[in-house]
This record gives sequence, C-alpha cells and structure tokens, in this order.
Amino acid sequence: MLIAKKLKEENISEYLLYMWQVEDLIRTNGLDIDKIDALIVSRFDQPENVKAEIKEWYGSLIEMMRCEGVTEKGHLIINKNVIADLTDLHTRLLKSANQSDYSDAYYKTLPFIVELRAKSPDKDIPELETCFAALYGYLLMRLQKKEVSGETQAAISQISSLLRLLSQKYKSEKGGKLDI
Repeated sequence: MLIAKKLKEENISEYLLYMWQVEDLIRTNGLDIDKIDALIVSRFDQPENVKAEIKEWYGSLIEMMRCEGVTEKGHLIINKNVIADLTDLHTRLLKSANQSDYSDAYYKTLPFIVELRAKSPDKDIPELETCFAALYGYLLMRLQKKEVSGETQAAISQISSLLRLLSQKYKSEKGGKLDI
C-alpha cells in the first residue's frame, strides 16, 4: 500500500508493474490474508495502525480478485483501468503535433511490439499491455536468474524507454503541465 501510493504518484509504469507483482504475490500465497500478514505485512517497520491499514489493503485486493475472477490469472480492473488510461494518453500523444519526441520513441519501439504481438497467443490486448507484459516477463526472468539474450535486452531497453517517457508525460498531464 505504501509503495503503491508512492509509485502511483511518481511513476505510473512502475506502479502497474508493482501491482502485477502484488497480484502474483497474493496468488502465490493462496489468497490467504494470514499468510500475507505473516510473510509481508508483519515485516514492515511501521506502527501497528499502519500495518493494520496495509493488511486491510491486501485483504481488499484479495476480495477484488475473488469477485473479478482473477484468482488464477489475469489482472484486476483497477490495473486494467491504468492500461486504458495510458492507452488513451498514448493515442493522444501520437496524434499531437507537439509531441514528436513521443512519436519518435514509439516508432523506434514499434518493431519490437510487432514481434512480441506476433508471438503472443492473445492478439487483442492493447499494444501497451504487450509492452508491460514483456517488461514484467523480463523482470521475472531476472529474479529467477535466467539468462536473457542480447536481442531480448535490446528490446526491453527500447520498451523501457518508451514506457519511461509515457510515464513522464502521464505525470505532466496529471500536473496540468502537458500540451497535447
């Protein structure tokens, strides 16, 4: 909860990846709030009232996952809404004559997106979700200490650059400082 709040304000891309990780963490712990409390919440160096809030936050996410049918796979609607918001901004940035830096970054990334989408069984997901899925998969591979090819690292580097720029634009827009 504390990390999510900070990331949502500072870097929406990191926030989304963090929330996907939280979803997986909840699944790994069998949607059991007591396990999550023991393994995660109790380790926070926070006052008891803050720990109670964190536990409640995890409990709410567990309930949402059950209600939305994403206990085994998929993403919560709150996370899908972030993708939708970013996709909307992405589209507006591409159409804007004032945002050529974003268009340039996108067109450098597009060959990687096309390649990833060709390999994906789900062709209907938004382009940005493809980018996030690739980045999340890369992060999981790194955590598992799996070898990553130079080609994959190059793709991830370009995708990361695009998402970093999109996150900056998102933050600027939320602050009323983006001219589209």
